[in-house]
Amino acid sequence: MTTGVRTLRVGTRASLLARTQTDLVVAALAMTVEIVPVVTEGDRSTAAVDQLGGTGVFVSALRDALLRDEIDVAVHSYKDLPTAPAAGIVIAAVPVREDPRDALVAVGGHVLGDLPPGARVGTGSARRTAQLRALGLGLDIVPIRGNVDTRLAKVSSGELDAVVLALAGLRRLGRTAEITEVLDPIQILPAPAQGALAIECRADDQMTIDALIAIDDPDTRAVAAAERALLAALEAGCTAPVGALGEVAEDEGGNLELFLRGSVTALDGSDAVRLSATGPYGDPDGLGRRLAEDLIADGAQLMMGSSR
Repeated sequence: MTTGVRTLRVGTRASLLARTQTDLVVAALAMTVEIVPVVTEGDRSTAAVDQLGGTGVFVSALRDALLRDEIDVAVHSYKDLPTAPAAGIVIAAVPVREDPRDALVAVGGHVLGDLPPGARVGTGSARRTAQLRALGLGLDIVPIRGNVDTRLAKVSSGELDAVVLALAGLRRLGRTAEITEVLDPIQILPAPAQGALAIECRADDQMTIDALIAIDDPDTRAVAAAERALLAALEAGCTAPVGALGEVAEDEGGNLELFLRGSVTALDGSDAVRLSATGPYGDPDGLGRRLAEDLIADGAQLMMGSSR
C-alpha cells in the first residue's frame, strides 16, 4: 500500500477549534483521510485544568489511541503537550505557526489600559492571571473554562468585562472582529509554543512520518523547541506561569540564530523575572535550557513555588 491510496486516520478532539485546526492540517496534507474524534479528560470535566493535573489532560487520550493503532495521526495544540517525550510516539510535523500573541476581547471596545480598577477579566490560564496582576491595573481576574464561544459569550452577556484568549484560536475560528486589542508580548508574554500545532504519529510508522514531513516548518519547529526546552528545564507544566517567545533572526554575519524571551511571574503578580538570550539556530534545546538557568538564578523557582 502506498501513501497515494492510503487512508490516514487523523485523531482530534471534538471541539470546534480542535476540528478547525485538524481541518487545516488535513487540507495541507492533500491526502485521503478519516477524521476520528477522541474525547479527552479535559473535555469531560468542567474543573479548572490545574485541578485536573494540568499537563496532558487534552493529550493522553489521543496518544493512547495512537498506541492502540486506532488512529495514525494526532493533532494537538503544541502548548498542551507535556514536555517529556512519549514512548513510541514522535512529533513528525510542526506546521507554520499562527500568531502566538494573546488577545483581549472587552466590552465597549476597550483596550487593557482603559479598563477601570475592579473590571472583571476572565482567563483560564495561570500565566495570564499572573502577568495581568503584575501590570498593577487593579483588575479582578476571574478563572473560566469552556470553549471560545462560551468565553466570548461571558463578555457579550455582561458577566465579564473582558476575556483574554490566544489570538491564534480567534484567527482560526474567524472571530478576529471581536478583538479589541492584540496584547504586546512586552505586557503579556505568550505560553511556550502558543499558536503552533504538533502533529504526532507512532515512531515506527515510517510511512506516516514520510507523509507528514511535507507540512513541517523548520523555523516553527526550532522556536517551539527552544520555548519548550525552557519550560522543561524549569520543570514547569503547561499550566505554570511561564511565558516564552522565540524568533528566528540573523547575526551580524547573516547567519540564522534564535532569539528567545522568557518570563516567570508570581501568581499574585507581586514579582516577576524576564530575561532573553540568543543562540545557534541548530541548538534550540541548548538555548532554552541556558535561558532557564538564567531565570532560575534570578529567582524563577521561588515564584513558581508561590504559584502552586
